[in-house]
Amino acid sequence: MYEQSDAKRLWNRRVRTLVPYVPGEQPREPNLVKLNTNENPYPPAPGVQEAIRRFPIDRLRLYPDPASADLRRSLAEYYGVSHEQIFVGNGSDEILAFAFQAFFNPLSADSAPVDPSECIVFPDITYSFYPVYARMYDIPYREVPLDDRFRIQLQLMELPSAGIVLANPNAPTGIPVDLEALRRLAASDRNRLLLVDEAYIDFGGQSAVDLLPEFDNILIVQTLSKSRSLAGLRVGFAIGAPALIDALERVRDSFNSYTLDRLAQVAAEAAFASSAWFEKTRAQIIATREQTRAELAELGFLVLPSVANFLFVHHPARSGSELYQALRDRSILVRHFNRPRISDFLRVTIGTDQEMARLLTALRAILTPPMETE
Repeated sequence: MYEQSDAKRLWNRRVRTLVPYVPGEQPREPNLVKLNTNENPYPPAPGVQEAIRRFPIDRLRLYPDPASADLRRSLAEYYGVSHEQIFVGNGSDEILAFAFQAFFNPLSADSAPVDPSECIVFPDITYSFYPVYARMYDIPYREVPLDDRFRIQLQLMELPSAGIVLANPNAPTGIPVDLEALRRLAASDRNRLLLVDEAYIDFGGQSAVDLLPEFDNILIVQTLSKSRSLAGLRVGFAIGAPALIDALERVRDSFNSYTLDRLAQVAAEAAFASSAWFEKTRAQIIATREQTRAELAELGFLVLPSVANFLFVHHPARSGSELYQALRDRSILVRHFNRPRISDFLRVTIGTDQEMARLLTALRAILTPPMETE
């Protein structure tokens, strides 16, 4: 019987020690206010919905264009670059994994002590897929601690290393890095890659796309999951020098040439043609974020200066786990990270105004002391 089998004996050494990424909960409960995975609270653009409705279903029997040529041309026109500077993939996570394999060297077979300059670097509090990828591909890495205000210590990131990985704005804090700081990082060593993960850039950050004419050692990765409302279709893209894109294509074609399906390509192209909807929903999310920030501060929360579609918050009178559970009991789901330095924080996705009003009402009830009875 399979229940009695110990098939784990077939695992290789890497998998035996691997600590995988833990995604946010995807609940099935009805009427839940879901503010835990930074999805867009608004539907895809009407143009995207129409493109999906008009898609000829019979064509799903055919493989998709492995080059995603039409989508690449649309992205190139949108960002003012050549199509040779665009790579598309099955979500930004896949592209990040390809980048780790394409540009960062694994440990040598002799297992000699690793010099710090041979490690890639990223912040100690950031997107938790980065250390997973590094361990998965045997890439040595160093984690640079955030300062006491949860900002990235850029002077430490500039020290000799084999590569820099940076989420901008950072996650889960939402704190951005400005364009001049990115320029200094890229210029500090033009022979190492600066990999900039811009998953949340459209909500107020400064994109490194403007630096690409100056630097061939910057690779930017973005996603359509957040600002374009397409998390369910898994579309990401990278922008960089043609030689960097060529490296990503070599890695992709060594795994699976057909990573982006036909429907995803059509929907993504329509999303970038829907500028008015994008600007409208983005502006609404930003306005809701700022209103929520102010109301949380009035409730006594420390709210970090996020420019993403989420807020990272802490209340001095309640632990993070206590607040998380109290909200969960009221059918409101936020994200809690049981990690050093941030275990008392919650990451709150910006939802609709109605969803945020429900969150704030619940928090007022949780934080209000019960009336004493005689």
